[in-house]
Amino acid sequence: MSLVTEIYKLTNTFPSHERFGLMSQMQRAAVSVPTNIAEGSAKTSNKDFTRFLEMSVGSLLELETELIIVLNLKYIDSMALEDIQNKIIELQKMITGFKNKLD
Repeated sequence: MSLVTEIYKLTNTFPSHERFGLMSQMQRAAVSVPTNIAEGSAKTSNKDFTRFLEMSVGSLLELETELIIVLNLKYIDSMALEDIQNKIIELQKMITGFKNKLD
């Protein structure tokens, strides 16, 4: 959840012409991570839950790609990218570890 807040704060600094582009896409990818986990937790089988956890990891990878794009566009600096990437990597490890326990 804290990553979602951080992404919203970051994207609110982007140029206004990105409102329906990268800003929106990054916000949706970030929100997708915890919402897929929440939705998956309501499933009756571990196999179904695992699928939602995989979608969460996919959203993290999507978000990481978009962060590299905004670095290239100079909307963020390399230190900001590295900070968020470290958080993404940690979340990927946590979700993957949890998924492996369910398998």
